[in-house]
Amino acid sequence: SAEFIIDFVRIMPGVPKAQVKSRIILTPQHAKRLYRALKDNISKFEAMHGEIKVPEIENLPLNFGGPKAEA
Repeated sequence: SAEFIIDFVRIMPGVPKAQVKSRIILTPQHAKRLYRALKDNISKFEAMHGEIKVPEIENLPLNFGGPKAEA
């Protein structure tokens, strides 16, 4: 309840389990600062280059079979 964990994984075709390559652990305050920085930078990028298109169909699960998030 006191931290946010961001895992960077490598997904290999045909392999059912993703492998964690890097992990970042953030306090809630630092997670919010990261969110604001990303939001600001995405807004600046889109102002210069146009809207970033995101495909409508996204079948990639974001939990990769790990534990469920709890609030």
